[in-house]
Amino acid sequence: MTIDQLLEQLLAFRDARDWRQFHTLRNLIVSTGIEAGELLETIQWKTDDQIDALLGDSAQSTNLRHECADVFMYLLLVAHTAGFDLVDAAAEKLKLNEARYPVDKAKGTAAKYSEL
Repeated sequence: MTIDQLLEQLLAFRDARDWRQFHTLRNLIVSTGIEAGELLETIQWKTDDQIDALLGDSAQSTNLRHECADVFMYLLLVAHTAGFDLVDAAAEKLKLNEARYPVDKAKGTAAKYSEL
């Protein structure tokens, strides 16, 4: 399935339930943050080793996958409502990051671009 097909299904799901009235840009952005918080909860208070083990547990990895999907779907709705293509925006941002983080300065460091 392509992203456009997924968005089409997502909009049909929303419209069949008459939820468009609630899907203002503000509400969608807030909901994205809430879902991102739920994604964070999947690893809250866990060590890196426990997080790695989580991936081997069917129920926990399914929960992780579903929380990622919730964030992704809300991001698609935010972009759609704001009138831009999310894939194009991500490609644009990646180009910007390539300029901000040249390999010769950024390789092996977690420093912010303004500190390179």
